[in-house]
Amino acid sequence: MTITPPQSERELLERCHAIAGLTVAELAGQLDVAVPANLRQHKGWLGELVEKALGTDAASLSEPDFMALGIELKTLPLNAQGKVQESTWVCTVPLRNASGLRWEDSCVYHKLRHVLWLPVEADAGIPLPERHIGSGLLWRTDEQQLAALRADWEELMESVALGQFESLDARHGEVLQIRPKAANSKVLVEAIGPEGAPMQTLPRGFYLRASFTNALLQAHYFK
Repeated sequence: MTITPPQSERELLERCHAIAGLTVAELAGQLDVAVPANLRQHKGWLGELVEKALGTDAASLSEPDFMALGIELKTLPLNAQGKVQESTWVCTVPLRNASGLRWEDSCVYHKLRHVLWLPVEADAGIPLPERHIGSGLLWRTDEQQLAALRADWEELMESVALGQFESLDARHGEVLQIRPKAANSKVLVEAIGPEGAPMQTLPRGFYLRASFTNALLQAHYFK
């Protein structure tokens, strides 16, 4: 089943409302998609299911999921206490040609300007098919959030541009962090090292800290 992209924010929110409260099995059944026993060997499957249900149309990973609307879709796995436990993937870190990149042209900026957050139950005690889809939240970054993201991005990208990305870990960045993203340590990409020479390294990704997304949820869902 192919679902066409939504033509307006209103249509997108109507689609969110239609799937809110469904279990993963119910949503997968509507789309004629088989549900895996768990997500350990199927990382990203749930996000892909929701993308299919809502009709995302991005032609590349650097563009927002709903290209015509400029809206990115992010699922938020919640534990039994309704908290986000893990950092949220944003996009790939450019490890080549990092010098001279501007914040306004960055993937992080374009992905996080306007986001549809979709909470999903992720308590390990609930079998995957029985987990529920939550109510979607259409969110725009405010000036304070944008400034915090920009400050982290600029500091992190300065290290990347200098070839010092291997010294970056989850401790760096107040709201945004850089981490290796390959599930397989044998997957390598080309980067520019500290001496300016090409080298092979693990791909890196930008991630939002759980403290950022939990504060966002608290502000909008638990007023």
